[in-house]
Amino acid sequence: MSLFQTNFSANDDFSSLFRLLDDYDHHRTVRRQPTPRTFNPRFDIRESDDSYHLDGELPGTAQNDIEIEFSDPQTLVVKGRTERSYNTEPQNQTEENNSSGAVAKTTESKENSKSDSKSTYWASERIVGKFSRSFSFGQPVNQDAVKASLKNGILSISVPKAAAPAPKKIAVE
Repeated sequence: MSLFQTNFSANDDFSSLFRLLDDYDHHRTVRRQPTPRTFNPRFDIRESDDSYHLDGELPGTAQNDIEIEFSDPQTLVVKGRTERSYNTEPQNQTEENNSSGAVAKTTESKENSKSDSKSTYWASERIVGKFSRSFSFGQPVNQDAVKASLKNGILSISVPKAAAPAPKKIAVE
C-alpha cells in the first residue's frame, strides 16, 4: 500500500485548492478602487484643577479641515482630514549656495514638474487621510467654554470642567 498518490485527477482533493489559487491570482491582478486612508492622530491629555487639556499632532492639516463637536454631554469628538500636496513649480537652472560655499546648479524641465501625477513613489511615510478621535471625560464639562487653537501642526483644546453644583437648602412649609 502506498502512502502517496502519484496520479492526480480533476476529482481529487487538490482540485479545490488549485481553483482557490487561481481565484486568488485573478483577484490580485484585478485593479481595485483605492480605499480611503484613515489614521488616529496622537494626543497628549492632561488634567488640571479646573479643566482638561488636549494637545494633538495634526501636521499639514488646515484649520478648516478640522471639526470639533460633542456627541454627548461628556464626549468630545475631533475629526477631519489631511491631504498631501507637492510643490510643482519648475526650477530652471537655479543656483544655490550650499554649506561649503560652492554653487550647485539644479535643472528641472517643465515636463518633469507636470508629471507629478505619473510619479512612482519610492516611499510614502507621511500620514494622510481622514481621522477621528473621541474623548470621554469622567465628570461634567462646560461645553460653552471650550477653546481650540491650531499652531505649527499642534491642535490644542481646553475643556473646562463644569462647576460643582452648590448644595441648596429647601425650606419646608
